[in-house]
Amino acid sequence: MRTPPPNARLVLEDGSVFCGWGFGAAARDAVGITRCGEVVFNTAMCGYQEACSDPSYRGQILTMTVPHVGNYGICAEDVESLGPAVAGVVVRELSRVVSNHRAETDLSSWLAAAGVPGIERIDTRALVRRLRLGGAMRGLVSSEVARSDDDLIAEVRASESMSGRNLAAEVSPSGQGRFDEDLGPWSPRSDRSQGARLRVVALDCGAKRNIYRHLVDRGCEVVFLPHDADADTILAAKPDGLLVSNGPGDPAVVESTIATLREVAGRIPTFGICLGHQLLALALGATTWKLKFGHRGANQPVRNLLTGRVEITSQNHGFCVDEASLEAAGGEVTHRHLNDGTVAGFRHREKPIFSVQYHPEASPGPHDSAYLFDCFLDAMRTREPLAEAAVRRRQSPEIEVAPLRDSVEV
Repeated sequence: MRTPPPNARLVLEDGSVFCGWGFGAAARDAVGITRCGEVVFNTAMCGYQEACSDPSYRGQILTMTVPHVGNYGICAEDVESLGPAVAGVVVRELSRVVSNHRAETDLSSWLAAAGVPGIERIDTRALVRRLRLGGAMRGLVSSEVARSDDDLIAEVRASESMSGRNLAAEVSPSGQGRFDEDLGPWSPRSDRSQGARLRVVALDCGAKRNIYRHLVDRGCEVVFLPHDADADTILAAKPDGLLVSNGPGDPAVVESTIATLREVAGRIPTFGICLGHQLLALALGATTWKLKFGHRGANQPVRNLLTGRVEITSQNHGFCVDEASLEAAGGEVTHRHLNDGTVAGFRHREKPIFSVQYHPEASPGPHDSAYLFDCFLDAMRTREPLAEAAVRRRQSPEIEVAPLRDSVEV
């Protein structure tokens, strides 16, 4: 049986063209489909459905570096939002078989139903090498076979850059709500929900569901608000703590959220995650900058500077907080990325504010950093900044750690 010719292309703004076979909407759309986005890569060995449904990937074409993707299908309980959030998906090989009793559909069908194109059977090693050397760049996935390469390259170069895009406004909820999802295996356990019920108000910039599940699992009531909710709306909800969630795009242009945080952060114990970490830093007076190709994967090493322990973390971000400006604004670095030495977490020296650049909810894993949710509960009860004693108490088991080094080799 002869293999049909390639019917889809991945095109980059540097003029590179990768030919492959379409799946998802690229296989279902009879007239062909083209979607633009920033092409990035994720080094996780599993979790493709959680990654594809993470709103932080809005406006991006996601490349999975693991060569075989889709083998356990799609389970609705495990997705992180209402559906796929990516602009496109790139894999080396799409599994032809789904082997999971929990699966409700396959990856290709799930993407097709949401209008998301995919491309397979391209050399993802060559693609990732190009992105590492040249940086994340604009690209498109197209199954419009009648269009020329030059035409597609021109469309890519005319598309929007990630810098300057307020994508949080596209994925944030339109109004206030309460997270009351049936948690199933996540149902609160009595040993973790003792004491007075704490109310967490979340500025939802594109939050992953698993963030809310962790809080509900610890006995919290979670009320979410649009990313542009003002200070009066937040305070009217009578929160014990404020969560600033993850989300997509350039943090510096989410001006309404930054202005609100400048007014309210510190009056309430505040915890920021990923984009929320960047927004809190900007609200305090720090600056952010764009990484060359970002940190995306479930194997990113971070050292907790308060304890010396190393955590393997799940990350998904393309921007970073400038350390010098953070310290000038009253922040203190608490976590550092060990691959490049960038800021991975900070606390304010006086106010009850702390945040991390990575994802402590880490769905599907790892779970080294879940203790940060317990630290948030501690901060809500004491209304004090993140303390070393609280971190040590929450991290277990106690282990010997190497002494801190004075510098990080990049």
